[in-house]
Amino acid sequence: MNQSAPVNVAVGRASPGALLQLLKPITWFPPMWAFLCGWISAGPGTALSGWSLLAGVVLTGPLVCGASQIVNDWYDQDVDALNEPDRPIPSGRVPGKTAFWFAVVWTVIAQTWAILLGPWVAAATGLGLALAWAYSAPPLRLKMNGWWGNSAVAISYEGLAWITGAAIVIGGDLPAEPILLIALLYSIGAHGIMTLNDFKSVEGDLAMGIRSLPAQLGPTRAARVACLFMLLPQLIVILLLVRWGLMPFALAVSLMVVAQLLAMRKLLRDPKQFAPWYNATGVSLYVLGMMAVAIGLGGWLA
Repeated sequence: MNQSAPVNVAVGRASPGALLQLLKPITWFPPMWAFLCGWISAGPGTALSGWSLLAGVVLTGPLVCGASQIVNDWYDQDVDALNEPDRPIPSGRVPGKTAFWFAVVWTVIAQTWAILLGPWVAAATGLGLALAWAYSAPPLRLKMNGWWGNSAVAISYEGLAWITGAAIVIGGDLPAEPILLIALLYSIGAHGIMTLNDFKSVEGDLAMGIRSLPAQLGPTRAARVACLFMLLPQLIVILLLVRWGLMPFALAVSLMVVAQLLAMRKLLRDPKQFAPWYNATGVSLYVLGMMAVAIGLGGWLA
């Protein structure tokens, strides 16, 4: 894959609609949901307000996630020119180096916004933005290997967003250890969710030298690995909830895990066919479990 020579050499101005398309609003939901979970998990605090919620949602969705999408499109423009020539950069609707400078400016805006919300919000955001660039840009280009690329996205979209939500509630400080532990566990589980997204492009990944887990391991083994990544952290979460005396929430997550196991049986029959179906069912149960844990933590820490 050509990683250094941009294919878009057109000149002109980008339309606002094309720039908005680069931000990919449809991708903002996962980090905004994780932020909301973190915000709720911290319990009542001096900064628990509608303003802190709005500020964090804007940060994790349109700003940080949006920046990562622009960066990814800029460094994938040669591939998109072959596979999706109608996208904003290869089509010329975002000409020249407009997208690159848009990514730089949007990254600076995101980090500046985070600094205004507190030191640990700024730290989490800085790490998330660094991972976003490392995921797409040479020389690291973590997306070329499923183990590293999926980890970068999972940490950014789940763990760091969760920590950001909790930090905002407590005035930008470092959240309590139980929150950090839960955020880490759900980040690990999200690695499996990221793997599910790679089943649709196995042939293309093999042709382009992208070592996604389905390309490395084959669909069946990759699906089993994804299921293990999703299940094991949730089982640890259940044990922690029991240890903390949060039995109703442990039961709620347990029921969702059982439902996920039933869905995984179908997924494993034909991972390529059923991965989109599992994304709509099993992943929904996963994120509902996140919210159940957040509510339990919020009451306990209060």
